Amino acid sequence: MPVNLQFSGTLSQSDPQENPVIIVGQTNNLAKISYDDVKCKLQPRVSSETFSAAVSCLSPSPTDTCPLWLTHATVVALPTKCSRHNAPSRAHSLSKVIKSCLSGVQESIVIVCERSDVLASGCAVSRIFPLYSAKSNQSKKDYTVTVEFLLVGEDKDTTLTSDDLDSLSALAHGIRTSAKIVDAPCCDMYTDKFIEEVKKVGDELKIEPFMIRGEELNEKGFGGLYNVGKAAIHPPALVVLSHKPAGATKNIAWVGKGIVYDTGGLCIKTRTGMCGMKRDCGGAAGILGAFYAAVKCGFTENLHAVFCLAENAVGPLACRPDDVFTMYSGKTVEVNNTDAEGRLVLGDGVAYARKDLKADVVIDMATLTGAQGIATGKYHGSIVTNTEEMESWCVKAGKNSADLVHPMPYSPELHYSEFSSTIADMKNSVADRSNAQVSCAGLFIGSHLGFDYPGIWLHIDMAAPVYSGERATGYGVALLATLFGQMSKNPMLKSLGPAINVPSI
Repeated sequence: MPVNLQFSGTLSQSDPQENPVIIVGQTNNLAKISYDDVKCKLQPRVSSETFSAAVSCLSPSPTDTCPLWLTHATVVALPTKCSRHNAPSRAHSLSKVIKSCLSGVQESIVIVCERSDVLASGCAVSRIFPLYSAKSNQSKKDYTVTVEFLLVGEDKDTTLTSDDLDSLSALAHGIRTSAKIVDAPCCDMYTDKFIEEVKKVGDELKIEPFMIRGEELNEKGFGGLYNVGKAAIHPPALVVLSHKPAGATKNIAWVGKGIVYDTGGLCIKTRTGMCGMKRDCGGAAGILGAFYAAVKCGFTENLHAVFCLAENAVGPLACRPDDVFTMYSGKTVEVNNTDAEGRLVLGDGVAYARKDLKADVVIDMATLTGAQGIATGKYHGSIVTNTEEMESWCVKAGKNSADLVHPMPYSPELHYSEFSSTIADMKNSVADRSNAQVSCAGLFIGSHLGFDYPGIWLHIDMAAPVYSGERATGYGVALLATLFGQMSKNPMLKSLGPAINVPSI
């Protein structure tokens, strides 16, 4: 059943009997509001005494809920504790507890929070309403869920502006679009279909995509992307969306891994290990959603979204172990693992960003390694970057957006030797899988940008956070939009984004 998601900075009048309501917040924030603040959502079903008693009895461990009137009105407490590596908004808990309380009809979610938590909380709600479903009995009837914010703290007397609400709507659309692409199986989301999604975003933003695909990739020297995808029925493609506003002086490139399905190639995955590999396009999907949101919110610099799209298929044309080919960077690669294909397509992507787009900042985002989930878990993406400043900026943006990240070591002089080859410039998979796999995989990509690259490079490995249970999360959309918030005209994104200093190169 499709859900229309709307955001509001004020509380509308509604009766819980007709429109169920969930009131959610941290206990210290719920204690700051009175019945009069929320009575428009509860009358005539819930009295002041009932509401006050419910709030006072909440004892989150880590969350707690209390029904106010049947199952149609509920108050929810978010976790009290928050460690320094978690999001202050408690967004992950918010998603889980709201999902458990939904009625599946037109209803309201009232979020009681400080202004600084609005963006992360709104994005958290967006993640629980997926767009893709292949269920045959699904209703075709739309219904609306309205997310209403009740601010507390220093900004309690100010309401959210239309710009604030526009940014929430743009981010929600980006998150849900990204999740739809990742949720869709390859029979519905092969490379041609992904290109259609890129074109849809381009049409809405009035941007014409640039594309190189199929044999043209080989002719132009994209040896990584071409060889990974050449065995599939639908040919591989490099697709670029470029936003070029007047007055821009910097070039930002976001490069996404878009492997629409990963069998592992001839180094084929196990029967159980292959399930879920439709999600291997999560990096590119997140960048598409983030590009949409950033441009919609008034990105002030040149922004390029580069999509490296391919299906890592098995067939007579499939790339073989021991094959050697030349990447777009000019470096040669000896293949020792066809299941280490993401770094091959991204190597071409970042080289294109430097050589053709003249990017000052290059971000690559990918569901790159299983080791990422071991290193930083289900909630935190792993980051590798050539600048300490970007490391701290990205961690801050992760906390503010709730797309959390945690740094990995950046030591090319210690780790890059893992790719040594006697016949080519490098192999594509490490010699020792127990030696900083996440960092090494990122370094392979970075090597094709060049360790002499004078700009800022950031690698985001988000293999585990890209999904929760059996659903995509739209990870990366809020992170990238927030990370570059200072380059936005939108006040909310601007207030949450770190002060990135982009060098001139």
